[in-house]
Amino acid sequence: MLEQLAVAGTGYDYYSLKAAQADLGLAGIERLPKTLKLVLENQLRLRAEGLASDETIAAIAAWLDRRESPQEIGFRFGRVLMPDSSGVPLLGDLAAMREALASLGGDPARLNPTVPVDLVVDHSGMVEFWGEEAAAAKNLALEMRRNQERYEFIRWGAGAFDNLRVIPPGSGICHQVNIESLATVVTTREVNGRLVAFPDSVLGMDSHTPMVNALGVLGWGVGGIEGGNAALGEPIPMLMPQVIGVKLSGHLRPGITATDLVLTLTQLLRTEDLVGKFVEYFGEGVAKLSTPHRATVANMTPEIGSTVGFFPVDEETLRYLRETGRAPGHVALVEMYCKAQGLWGGEGAPESDYTRVIEFDLRTVERSVAGPSRPQDRMPLSQVPAALRRSLPGGRKESPTLQDGDVVIAAITSCTNTANPSAMVAAGLLARNAVRAGLRTREWVKTSLSPGSLAVADYLNASGLQEFLDRLGFHAAGFGCMTCMGNSGPLPVRTMEAIDTYGVTAAAVLSGNRNFEGRVHPAVRANFLASPPLVVAYALAGTVSRDIEGEPLGEGAHGKPVYLRDIWPPDGEVAQVVAACVKPAVFTQRYAAIEASGADWRAARETGRLLFPWREASTFIRKPPFFAQLQAQARAPSDIRGARILAMFGDMVTTDHISPVAEIPLNTAAARYLQSQGVLPRDFVSYAARRLNHDVMVRGTFGNVRIRNELVPGTEGGVTRHAPGGELLPVHEAADRYRAEGVPLIVVAGALYGAGSSRDWAAKGVRLLGVRAVIAESFERIHRSNLVGMGVLPLELPAHVTRETLQLNGMETIDLQGIATMEAPGQAIRCTITHAGGRRRSLQLRARIDTQRELEYFRNGGLLEKVIRDRLQSQ
Repeated sequence: MLEQLAVAGTGYDYYSLKAAQADLGLAGIERLPKTLKLVLENQLRLRAEGLASDETIAAIAAWLDRRESPQEIGFRFGRVLMPDSSGVPLLGDLAAMREALASLGGDPARLNPTVPVDLVVDHSGMVEFWGEEAAAAKNLALEMRRNQERYEFIRWGAGAFDNLRVIPPGSGICHQVNIESLATVVTTREVNGRLVAFPDSVLGMDSHTPMVNALGVLGWGVGGIEGGNAALGEPIPMLMPQVIGVKLSGHLRPGITATDLVLTLTQLLRTEDLVGKFVEYFGEGVAKLSTPHRATVANMTPEIGSTVGFFPVDEETLRYLRETGRAPGHVALVEMYCKAQGLWGGEGAPESDYTRVIEFDLRTVERSVAGPSRPQDRMPLSQVPAALRRSLPGGRKESPTLQDGDVVIAAITSCTNTANPSAMVAAGLLARNAVRAGLRTREWVKTSLSPGSLAVADYLNASGLQEFLDRLGFHAAGFGCMTCMGNSGPLPVRTMEAIDTYGVTAAAVLSGNRNFEGRVHPAVRANFLASPPLVVAYALAGTVSRDIEGEPLGEGAHGKPVYLRDIWPPDGEVAQVVAACVKPAVFTQRYAAIEASGADWRAARETGRLLFPWREASTFIRKPPFFAQLQAQARAPSDIRGARILAMFGDMVTTDHISPVAEIPLNTAAARYLQSQGVLPRDFVSYAARRLNHDVMVRGTFGNVRIRNELVPGTEGGVTRHAPGGELLPVHEAADRYRAEGVPLIVVAGALYGAGSSRDWAAKGVRLLGVRAVIAESFERIHRSNLVGMGVLPLELPAHVTRETLQLNGMETIDLQGIATMEAPGQAIRCTITHAGGRRRSLQLRARIDTQRELEYFRNGGLLEKVIRDRLQSQ
């Protein structure tokens, strides 16, 4: 099935889908969705290595019969992408796994990445300094000081592991760096003296990895547990997904941004039950969207619930590759390869067959924001004041300095929007027009700009627009994931006093992708997602309690009211500035400099030791405890008897609730632990930075200041009741007491448990607390996989059965039978609930172990334990 392709005088071999159709009798595969064609090509290469069967490949073609399939496959990714927030814990896991392998008599060098891994140090900068020219430099210097030990550990990893490239702090956000530089769309490798061309694919240890789908690259997000497995060259188990086609028609109306589009799509598609499914965008409306617009949409794929949000390669893709400095010969290879393989989505390409189709007219999009706590809660600007009022708690006092709805954080942040030149230029032009009209940012607003790449700074400076952003306080505060992930830094003392003393519901407006409770800043209750120009507009208005489209933003230089419509830049001017300033040289020069600086990290091989010298006294880098009792042979999991409910939650409890990532607030269990170790509050940094200290992270599990445990009605924060006495305790203290009593634990929740970021510690922390199973109405894809990967059993309630209908209150005991005898994915588990008065109820739960490979992980106590034993046995 190898055929040849000649591009500019160079010959390439490739695994031809057309040849496979003829040779293997795969009738009709030209009608497969593009994503499944990529899956099929992947399986053809694995077949050549003896790692995929003809039956598996035939099952992919047979998908067309019902447009879904129960077939289990293993997809092997070409590369792995990780931010430091996930990458440092993964390096810690790999280091601990090497020690465990060595302790069992194995060769630690056998635990080593076999595919390219890019570690982008992008999640550790905080907005400590803002509103000044030197803010970015000061924040970077502070980041380097605070994270010195973590970054030394990364340097050790760069020397100890093969195939690991480090992109240093201050370079940008992993997803934006990925589409602007790392992604190849089609890649090549020398095999037996011949160049083989095949599609680029990436497994990212961050849920927003599907941003690269905008380039026609198949990639999605997982936790570091699966990411480590992929880095070691292992195929990722999956069931053949349903593929939902989203047919786009029409075009965006003037003044409507890509952010408005993606918020509207998120609101629509979140209602379509897309968890575990692939989404492909097609239709004549796709050609009307630039690649940055597509990237804005694809970035928020996890917010709609699907695994991927794919756009096929077309002329616009090639234009973007040229614009960002990719070599002409490579762009030609991308075009010829995609056309030869039936992956081309341009004019004249036949439509694919989908499981079902959802239609969306781009002309229906209006100017929008989403909030105050979920990205799918989109609304037009006129409805924002009402949304704020609905979110207000009762019983607050009047504050003379701050009012409900006052915007205390206005941040242009996150790769979702800063990767879009038209959105960033529109924000700069609106700032220019506002300054010329005499408007100024309100004094209580903390403003910041944290672009996803250094290229953004270059074209904003070249256009002269950064000057006007600076005059409104939007100086660059850093180049990384900052406010969107909760690294928003401290608020001024007067602001905090008004919030703490008077209970003011302050607001944040950010151009990010998530606004879950307690994520942006623990003290800010109302958080709204908006386009970059709207972030500037809300900073001018200073409040979300008014309709900024129908009411003035403020008074201009001559005392006249200035409206949003007065300063909104026309689309034509935005396009002219983008065309004039966004040039290939901007990207090639910046990324050449980043590559050179990254070489310093790779060259710092230090001792070159395979094993890391752990320091017990460290409060950053601690040896993970997961393999301390690992044996060469796995012990079969047992049934669960007499379990107590550690905590019980409602719908859409996110990984931000389960394992917060932002700053560590005072008066929390994690803060008290750090203070006991001599760490000053100013150096707590964040949960993300402390992820390789399990003593911090287990205390942060279920520690979000806004989490609401239904076992303790009327409270917020990480507290629970210890049964049977009912004593109120911090969650980790209750877990410790249950452990001492020999009582197994479970967690109960509503629908979409584990939505949000691909956060390993939402599963790791649960395991360390002693939780053996999570019972929920439904699970988000990544968190379900993470639970299985940590040896925690996800169990799904039957339809129409909830924690309410079961009348659970935490005083019951629960038995789970059938775990010890599980032989197949999706097996039924018998659950017996014994209430405090002796009344019993039994029901069947579905084990959400979806593949045979996952069942093997669970039987081994987790994915990483399975990997160690496999390496031991294959020596």
